[in-house]
Amino acid sequence: MIDQIIAVIKKIFSNSQLKKKILFTGLTFLVFRVLAHIPVPIVDLNQIQSIFAGSQFLSLLNIFSGGTLARFSIAAVGINPYITASIIMQLAGMVFPAIKEMRKEGESGQAKVNQYTRLIAVPLAIVQSISVIALLRSQNLLMSYDFLSLVAVISSLVAGAMVLMWLGELVSEYGIGNGISMIMFAGIVSQLPVVIGQTTTIIRGEQFFKLIVFVAVFLAVIGLVVFMNEAVRKVMVQYAKRVRGSRVLGGQKTHLPIRVNVAGVMPIIFSLSIMMVPSFVARIFQSSANQTLVNIGEKLIVWFDQTSAVYMLIYFIIVFAFTYLSALVFFNAEDLAEELKKSGAFIPGIRPGKATKDFLEYVVTKITLVGGLFLGFIALLPSLAQALTGIQSLAIGGTSVLIVVSVILETSKQIESQLVGQNYEKYK
Repeated sequence: MIDQIIAVIKKIFSNSQLKKKILFTGLTFLVFRVLAHIPVPIVDLNQIQSIFAGSQFLSLLNIFSGGTLARFSIAAVGINPYITASIIMQLAGMVFPAIKEMRKEGESGQAKVNQYTRLIAVPLAIVQSISVIALLRSQNLLMSYDFLSLVAVISSLVAGAMVLMWLGELVSEYGIGNGISMIMFAGIVSQLPVVIGQTTTIIRGEQFFKLIVFVAVFLAVIGLVVFMNEAVRKVMVQYAKRVRGSRVLGGQKTHLPIRVNVAGVMPIIFSLSIMMVPSFVARIFQSSANQTLVNIGEKLIVWFDQTSAVYMLIYFIIVFAFTYLSALVFFNAEDLAEELKKSGAFIPGIRPGKATKDFLEYVVTKITLVGGLFLGFIALLPSLAQALTGIQSLAIGGTSVLIVVSVILETSKQIESQLVGQNYEKYK
């Protein structure tokens, strides 16, 4: 097994082009980690880290940010504005025909869409930066409140978010894998040693058996994530026969693979952003001088605690709903049906055109039910693990597992395709 791994590594680094891409991606990760350790000066880091250590919800957010929130570095906002802007552009493509047509213009159209996405990400980064500053100010964690200091902090956070967006796009163009996913992957992986170390230090003798069960479940979840990430519904497609002279062309049968988890991890990330709002509002209310607002804040803290039934139920419903919405965004049945019709392909027993579109939407609706239940379970895994084991530390969230495993699988496929292409080059 080890010999096979070494042989694969040697094969990868024997490809000069692939080696350059991997080294460039590694250099980008290094720049990201340097940015993650540059703190904003007017914040009390010791108090922030103590607050994050005592909050399961904030700890989960800190894992996704790669530790930038607990350090409150200039990269604290992360790539969330760009992800949100991408989702907005996807939804806008369903509403505005001009954006939909722009996506069909090839590389030039995609370049325009990317430019609009960047422009939308800037005001989103400003809003998120102001929100974070408001939360810190409500907890008396800012050492300076003057206008120029706040402007400097907000500008630093926005600049950090834009630099991470730029690094992600550089990885997509010159590195290996999807740039935004790789930045998230680097942030999560960088926190694993820290979080696992924190978990092992708080384990007492009577909790050791629970830890073993937790590890076993964790490994089972990895297997489930791999299975669901690779699961597809194969729809049979047949090409019409065409007669050219004495030859009969076409008539082949193939399969159209439709992923069970069409939306990927986006529904969880978007839902997590929504679930952060009540906790954010609750912390602001608790610092208010109005006793009514303080009482509301205390109730919100109880209701939206990670282990509460209210939190888990609302979180599951939002993830499930966004899974269906994302499936409609990322899987365009109308365009696919049109492409099949143009290429002379059809689904046996289904007429081309609108009937094919309706059939594909029906298939996606059925398999998205399974995908929604899967993502809902993955989203609630940290809460369920804490409630069942009583371990007050997140070894790793289900969403983190989904992101890490998905990125590894997609990147390995990209590397494999480039190695296969290298083999074909030898015979040219």
